Amino acid sequence: MTGLPKPYRWLQALDLLPKMVAEALQHHGVRETAGPANTPEIMAWAAQTGLKSSYNADATPWCGLFMAHVAKRAGKVVPPGPLWALNWAKFGVEGGQPELGDVLVFVRKGGGHVGLYIGEDAEAYHVLGGNQGDCVCLTRIDKERLYAVRQPPYNNKPSTAKVYLLAATGAMSSNEA
Repeated sequence: MTGLPKPYRWLQALDLLPKMVAEALQHHGVRETAGPANTPEIMAWAAQTGLKSSYNADATPWCGLFMAHVAKRAGKVVPPGPLWALNWAKFGVEGGQPELGDVLVFVRKGGGHVGLYIGEDAEAYHVLGGNQGDCVCLTRIDKERLYAVRQPPYNNKPSTAKVYLLAATGAMSSNEA
């Protein structure tokens, strides 16, 4: 994990993160390779999740691939067709108010986007995900684009899985593809 931006370093101080957040943070900073080459780590996720035959280049949107990798490593059941972001609306159980570690599914022109809830401000959700600016990072996404909130099934829900109100720092993402 590369260093988290200062507004999110509080995550490192939490005792017990939801498993999917802990797994996703291990990959913070992984970046897509520009041009025809591929980032070996991203391509390894396709192999490790059994999606290698469906995913063959990191120039292809990979937010769903990243979530499939994170969910599988955290011991969660991956929804059918996980490369399509909107299919993550079938993951876990219906959520209400998002909490740390919940899967957020967003609509965007031409498709969708999927990532993990870290917190929120008045206008946006702060999302940890893949293929956000071609890397695994944290970004703000307009609340009006929210399509679904899905909570991972927990045996023991960690006390840190709750709402976090954050400052509105950083630019608002408009298209994560």
